[in-house]
Amino acid sequence: MKLANHDRYDYVPLRGRPDYSWPGGHRLAVYFALNLEHFAFGEGLGAELAPGGPQPDVLNYAWRDWGNRVGAWYLLDAFDELHLPMAALVNSAMYDYAPQLVAACRARGDEIVGHGRTNAERQGVLDETAEGALIAEATARVAKEEGHPPQGWLGPWISQSYCTPDLLAEAGYDYLLDWCMDDQPIWFRCRGGRRILAVPYPQEANDIPSVVGRKDGAAQFADIVVDQFDEMLELSKARPLVMGVALHAYIVGQPHRLRHLKRALQHIAAHRDAIWLTTPGAIARHCAGLPARIVP
Repeated sequence: MKLANHDRYDYVPLRGRPDYSWPGGHRLAVYFALNLEHFAFGEGLGAELAPGGPQPDVLNYAWRDWGNRVGAWYLLDAFDELHLPMAALVNSAMYDYAPQLVAACRARGDEIVGHGRTNAERQGVLDETAEGALIAEATARVAKEEGHPPQGWLGPWISQSYCTPDLLAEAGYDYLLDWCMDDQPIWFRCRGGRRILAVPYPQEANDIPSVVGRKDGAAQFADIVVDQFDEMLELSKARPLVMGVALHAYIVGQPHRLRHLKRALQHIAAHRDAIWLTTPGAIARHCAGLPARIVP
């Protein structure tokens, strides 16, 4: 029996792959991704603190909005204090709703990553023409505001159609973050002879699956980040690895969770000389510069 397959990449076991290192000879690349998202009022998708009632769902809308108004600023203070780089995964709607927040990330020198128009919608349910238009609209807005188009993309709700990698490659993207199938970057085959790099993005060290999905407590999530880091630092002695941490301000910006997240950030920052603290875009550029067939 032959199962349906995406044909984007081949199965290449982790053991036995070509070896390489990150800049400075480091073996573990670590990046933090802060999702900056805006949601429609009274309609569309959105994470829920409590089971949502009839629209307008004021409780959950206001909880998410707190992240842009308050929680994200708490997080920026924490990252500033520890001098940690970050990638801001930006809904293009944020430029209209909370431009000061995106500007603060820009001023820090953070990488601005394309993250669709709004997390009130999924792109994977659209036909190819409509999905291409969504990507084009979001990309053009980032390019207008930042002076250059984004290098990478994360779909709202990790949503993809069968042709999303093709559309992203054709739109000029170098990497995508939607696939969590590896701890090393992997090249995807795209139509027309193009390719796009899949940079690992976490679904375990990620506050939405952890806190919203599994109902992990604040200390549990911080422990996940610390344990993930400690084990991957040890595992990276044998091969280069990528560790990402995915954050949402309306979740980990909450003070009771922020207290524990700071503990995890301090733990990683204390090992900064042993790792490459970076961004997904820098990871993608490094991989693109390696000799052919080093990256699977």
